[in-house]
Amino acid sequence: MDTSVIASAAAVLPAFGSVAPLLAVIAPLCAIPGMVLAGAAASPNRREAWTFLAAVTSFLLVVTMLPAVLAGNRVEYVAAQILPGASLAFAVDGPGLLFALVASFLWIITSIYSVGYMRGLTEHAQTRYFVFFAVSVSAALGVALSGNLFTLYLFYEILSLATYPLVTHHQDAEAAASGRRYLTYILGGSIALALPAMIAVYDLSGTLAFTPGGVLPPGLGALAVGCLLFAFVFGFAKAAVMPMHAWLPAAMVAPTPVSALLHAVAVVKVGVFSVYRAVTGILGTDYLATLHLGDILVWVCVFTMIAASVVALTQDGLKRRLAYSTIGQLAYVVLGAALLTPRGDVGGLLHIAMHACGKITLFFCAGAIFVATGEKYVSRMGGLGRRMPITFAAFAVGALSIIGVPLTAGFVSKWQILLAAAETSRYGVVAALCVSSLLSAAYFLPVIIRAFFGQAPDDPAQAGHKKRRNTKTPAAGMREAPLWCVVPPVVTALLVLALFWWPDVLLRLAGAAP
Repeated sequence: MDTSVIASAAAVLPAFGSVAPLLAVIAPLCAIPGMVLAGAAASPNRREAWTFLAAVTSFLLVVTMLPAVLAGNRVEYVAAQILPGASLAFAVDGPGLLFALVASFLWIITSIYSVGYMRGLTEHAQTRYFVFFAVSVSAALGVALSGNLFTLYLFYEILSLATYPLVTHHQDAEAAASGRRYLTYILGGSIALALPAMIAVYDLSGTLAFTPGGVLPPGLGALAVGCLLFAFVFGFAKAAVMPMHAWLPAAMVAPTPVSALLHAVAVVKVGVFSVYRAVTGILGTDYLATLHLGDILVWVCVFTMIAASVVALTQDGLKRRLAYSTIGQLAYVVLGAALLTPRGDVGGLLHIAMHACGKITLFFCAGAIFVATGEKYVSRMGGLGRRMPITFAAFAVGALSIIGVPLTAGFVSKWQILLAAAETSRYGVVAALCVSSLLSAAYFLPVIIRAFFGQAPDDPAQAGHKKRRNTKTPAAGMREAPLWCVVPPVVTALLVLALFWWPDVLLRLAGAAP
C-alpha cells in the first residue's frame, strides 16, 4: 500500500493531535445511546447505522495517526494520573497502531456481516449484541493504544467482562456453562497471575511504562524473572497458550460473528499482544536472552502449535476445528516474541494481522454456511461447495493463508518467524513450524475437497435445521447465503491475497527496516 495514499486520506480529517488515541477508544462508546434508543424504537436500520458510524469513525481516527507513526514519531496522551509511573495513558507506536488498524477495520466488515447473520437467523437481543460488541472493540483499541501496563490491564479486564454477554448470547444451559468456563480462565488467569506480576514489576521498578529494553532493575535472578514471564504468559489467558486454552473451544457456542470477534478482531489478539508488550516493553528481550528464559517459552509455544493442530484433526464441528486451529496459530505470535530477536518480533506482530484476515474469512464462511443450510459439521458438507461456490472459494483462500501457502498473507508472517528461528540456529523450531503447516493442511484441505468434490448427504439441510431456532428450511435450489453474509468473506479473502503483494505498511509498523 502506498503511504502517500494513506497520508492523503488522513489529511482530509481534522488534526486531532495527541488526543486521537483517546477519541478512537471512546468513539464506539459514543454510539451506544443511539443504538439503545433505536433498538427501543424497533428501528434496526438506525441501530445498525449507529454501529457503522462508530466503526468507520474509529478506523478513520486510527488512520490519522498513521503518517506520524510511519515517520518514527509517537502519539501520546495522558488521560489521568493514577500513581507515579502508572497513569491512564495512551502512547501509539508501530506495533500498537498495527493492532489498532486490524481491529478497527475488521470491525467495519464484521458489522456488515453481523447484520446478515443476526437478521438471517432472526436472533433475539440484537440490540444487546451490538452494544456489547461496541464495548468490546473499544476495549480492544484501548489495549492496542495503551501507553503502559496499567492501562493495558484495565482495558484487558473491560474486554473480559464485555465479551461475556456475547459468549452467553443464546442464554441456554450450554451457553451458561461455556460462559462460566470463559470467565474462569480469562478473569481467573489475569487476577491470579497477571495482576500480581504487574504489582511486582511496579514494586521493583517504580514504573509500568512500556520501555525498549524493559523496566526491570539489573541483578534479578532467572527464577524471579522466569516467574514474572510465565505469570504474564499464562495470566493473559486470552493468548490461549496451553494449558490456558480450554475456554476458546467452549466459547464457540456464541453466534458466528462473536466467534469472529474472539478470533480476529479482539479477544485472542488482545491476549497475544499483551504477552508481546510484557516481553518486549516490561521484561526486556535482552534481559530474557541473558537468562536463557526465551528457550523455555519457545518450546511451550511449539507444543501448543503441534498439540492444537492434532486435536483440530479430530473435530467434526467446523467452528471447533477453527477454534483449535486458532490456538495453534496464536502460538506463532508468542513464539515470535519468545525468539527474542527483531525479526521474530516482526513475524509475530505480522501474524496478528495476517492470521486475523485469514481466520475471520473462515468464520464468516462458517456462518454463511450455517445461515444458508443450517449445517455445521464437516462430515455433512459434501457437495456444498457446488451449491455455495463463492463462500467455499473464500474459505479456500482463508485456509491456504492459515496453512502458509505462498501468494497468501499467512506466508509473509510465517516466513519471517521461520527465518528468525533459522537465524538463531533453532532448527528444531524450524522443523516444528513445517510440521504445524502440514497439520494445518491436513485439517483444512479435506473440508475444501469434500465441499467441491464430495457427495452430498441425503438431506444436507435437515439435520442442521432441526437444531436451529426461528428459521425455516431454505427453498430447494438455494445456493449462497444472503448478500450481507457473502460480501464480507469475499472482501477479507481479497485482503488476504492483497497483503501478500503489499505488506509494506504492516512491515514498517511491525518494526522491519523501511
